[in-house]
Amino acid sequence: MQVPLLDLKAQYAAIRDEVLAKINEVLDSQRCIGGPMVEELERAVAGISGCKYAVGVSSGTDALLASLMSLNIGAGDEVITTPFTFFATAGSIARVGAKPVFVDIDPKTFNISPALIEAAITPRTKAIMPVHLFGQMADMDPIMRLAWQASLAVIEDAAQAISATYKGKKAGEMGTCGCFSFFPSKNLGGIGDGGMVVTNDEKLHHRLFILRNHGMEPKYYHHCIGGNFRLDPIQAAALLVKLPHLDSWSAARRKNAAYYTKKFRGSAVQTPFISDGCVSIYNQYVIRVPRRDDLVKHLQSKGIGCEIYYPVPMHLQKCFVSLGKGAGSFPESEKAAQEVLALPIYPELTDEMKDCVVNAVLEFLS
Repeated sequence: MQVPLLDLKAQYAAIRDEVLAKINEVLDSQRCIGGPMVEELERAVAGISGCKYAVGVSSGTDALLASLMSLNIGAGDEVITTPFTFFATAGSIARVGAKPVFVDIDPKTFNISPALIEAAITPRTKAIMPVHLFGQMADMDPIMRLAWQASLAVIEDAAQAISATYKGKKAGEMGTCGCFSFFPSKNLGGIGDGGMVVTNDEKLHHRLFILRNHGMEPKYYHHCIGGNFRLDPIQAAALLVKLPHLDSWSAARRKNAAYYTKKFRGSAVQTPFISDGCVSIYNQYVIRVPRRDDLVKHLQSKGIGCEIYYPVPMHLQKCFVSLGKGAGSFPESEKAAQEVLALPIYPELTDEMKDCVVNAVLEFLS
């Protein structure tokens, strides 16, 4: 049986008519930049994130970039983050001229280890950028305490964690701002690139609002150097159709995760660890296994989709060699990069498909 890592066609089939009708509203209005669709989505995402404000932007990467720019973080500044993440996290820091300062991960959750952050703070540190990896929020209480003590901003990279919770708080709600991605593979995915920044800071919201449109307010009057970070209303239209389904889709992923975890019990598979007080949305279901690369080949030979998130930590990427952090600098991140593997977790999986995945993994390990 073929089991893809993700089947977006199955999701789309159930909402196709609604999506097309909503997109046609945009086309009929010819409000092709900004407009009511974007504003409606901003209000809705702010609401589900426990925040007062939201600003739609062109991608999750640009959400991070715009947040850094709005906080005036730039050359000579440092931002503490994790090396075990997608490139956009560290890349956005470098793009504003700041220095990413890496801190190793908790080996259970794969999220940044708060216990290691304090030692990384210097007089040049301006922010902490925790990543809520694979759909589970980082341990935010100690991070927020450290940030308050050192007067640092906290930019939540919540690209994989929209609507996830930590002790009842939503992703994006606790930090200075939170950044979401609407890349198609996300739990709330668009039909192309898109992103959003949420915040409870009115002044920051206003700065983000003008910065996404070249720092302009009113037209042709520029208060700062911004960029073209606008969210396309066609993306907003598709996301407005999908948003009411987000909770049920994430619940289905949790149900699938529980199914896998039960089936793998007693085997050599290390299943995802979810911290007390956290509710994950399982953007990925990531296991740790011995001989990971051989398992990938085995699954591929059987038509089962899988993906390595992420094979090379940020400190070992060629573009960050100047940071001087070679192999051995962050052992938990490096170990995770050698052992993790994401399995299909999308809501439309059948029990038969999940059993096919489980049996293939256990067959290899036996």
